[in-house]
Formats: sequence, structure tokens, C-alpha cells
Amino acid sequence: MLNIESKENQPDLETGMAKSFSRRKFLGVMGAGSALVVVAASCKKTHIGNNNGGVDLGSGDIGVLNYAYALEQLEAAFYMQVISTPYSQISDMEKAYLTDIRDHEIAHREFFKAALGSKAIQALEVNFSAIDFTSRTSVLGTAKAFEDLGVSAYNGAGKLLVNPDYLTIAGKIVSVEARHAAWVRDAITPGSFADMSAVNAMGLDMERKPDDVLAIAGAFLKTKINASNLPTS
Repeated sequence: MLNIESKENQPDLETGMAKSFSRRKFLGVMGAGSALVVVAASCKKTHIGNNNGGVDLGSGDIGVLNYAYALEQLEAAFYMQVISTPYSQISDMEKAYLTDIRDHEIAHREFFKAALGSKAIQALEVNFSAIDFTSRTSVLGTAKAFEDLGVSAYNGAGKLLVNPDYLTIAGKIVSVEARHAAWVRDAITPGSFADMSAVNAMGLDMERKPDDVLAIAGAFLKTKINASNLPTS
């Protein structure tokens, strides 16, 4: 188990990840948005906020890591459902890529769980009732929104981390999430890949603050999240 509480006893995170997931398929990855925001807007008050009685992510670097852990739990649960109940007429290629993405998200989830140890938040209960898992359009549209959300979340949270080791591993994970996002976007609209809806005029990916991210993600979580103790700068 990785120790995040003592810098002196803290092992190398990259080595820890490799050892923790040596049996997983860390394969070479190929990597609705507006509807998600609309749904989330109606759920914002019940899922995040100050002292709302929800699961407290914590403060400092631990809080930021739990924030990432919560998002990885959501993504892993989504892709597990996608592969468990494939949409109608899914192609072999799409199922293979989505299976790879599922495996990456599970690996990310388990990495944060192991790294946080006793500081990890509980397993979150999801709510995917708004997603039609029999529909390619619904599944890929949600996948695109989740991946874009994940990339923007990591980009927005990086500056909140103090420990440079955590920042390094977050950078490695967000690059994988961006590969996912690019593949999903291209699967929906061939040739779109990393278009200007995901990259700004300076050629940079978008970023979101934790409150904005959790307002969207909260629409797909039954478990309430309290992010009030996260650092803001």
C-alpha cells in the first residue's frame, strides 16, 4: 500500500502503480456534454456544497486525491456497465477499445484507493438512470462528456497539489484520459479527434474547478459529496 501521510516513508508513486497493476492490461490506449450540464444543474444543491452532510473529500493533497478518486470511481462504474451490457450492434473494434478504457479507469480507481489507504473515501453509489445503455448515441455521448470532464478536472486540480510526486502522476493519468476523449470523439464524428470544442485557441485543453466538475458529476452519483474543505489555490 502506498503511504501518503509520511514524505520520509513515501515510495515512488510511478513504481507503486506499476507494481499494483502488473496484472492489468495497461494497453496502448487510443487514448450529450450539454445534456449532462442541464441534468447536473438540477442536482447541484443536493450533491455538493458546504456542510451538506455528504462524504467529506478532505483537505490539502489528500482532499485533491480523493476528488480524483471519486471521479475515477464514476468513470470505472460507467465503463463496467457499458461492457457488461453492450449497446445494440456494437462493433468488435468499439468493444475492444471500450474494454481497454474500462481497464484503464479501473486501474486509476484502484491506484487512488491504494495510495490513499485509510484516508480514502468510501465506495460511491452511482445513478445512471439517465443513460440508455442500449443506445450507441447515448453511451458514446456520455463517454465523451465524462472524458472531457475528467480532463478538465485534472487540469483544474493540478495547481491545487503541493507534493510534486502527486502532480507528476496526475499528469500521467490526465494524458491517458485525453487519449480516451480523443478516441471517443472520433468514434462519434470521424475526423473530429481533438477539435476546437475540446481545445482552446491557444492549443490548450480546458480546465474546470472542483465545484464545477462535481456539479456535473453529481447528477450521476447517489452518494452526496462534500468538497468544501478542498484547497482553492
